[in-house]
Amino acid sequence: MAHPKSRISKQRKRKRRTHYKAEIPHVLTCKNTGEAHLMHRAYWHEGNMYYKGQMVIEAAVEVED
Repeated sequence: MAHPKSRISKQRKRKRRTHYKAEIPHVLTCKNTGEAHLMHRAYWHEGNMYYKGQMVIEAAVEVED
């Protein structure tokens, strides 16, 4: 197995890792529903599921007896 020639200090290692940061998610508003949602994700609005502005799953209708 390969071994490093010299040990990397904690400070040097942590300096390298500071560049890994969480990014702000891209939030869009739907033109049809006006609902805010993440890009490339399906979202629920009033019981219906939408994706790319089109209804994918319709809300379940409850039958009253």
